[in-house]
Amino acid sequence: MPISRAEIPAEDAKGLVERLCRDWADARPIDREETQARVIFDEGSCLLQAEPDRLIVAVETLDDETLDRLEGKVNAALEGLTGVTLAIVWEN
Repeated sequence: MPISRAEIPAEDAKGLVERLCRDWADARPIDREETQARVIFDEGSCLLQAEPDRLIVAVETLDDETLDRLEGKVNAALEGLTGVTLAIVWEN
């Protein structure tokens, strides 16, 4: 299974995890703890981990094409929440 990971500088990473979970909760299953969450999409899953100075995101899917799409969904959601264009570098 292809996996991508990104580290995104964030002053309030825990708040981003909370807001993402709220936004996605109506449409998909989420397992959430205080500083982390696992979001299940139809095409794969996304793990969010809040650190003091960054948000660590990992996405996992069945194939590379789907991995690119899920990375795009996560990018769009984060940019929508922050209101800025983020230079997210995904590592495969």
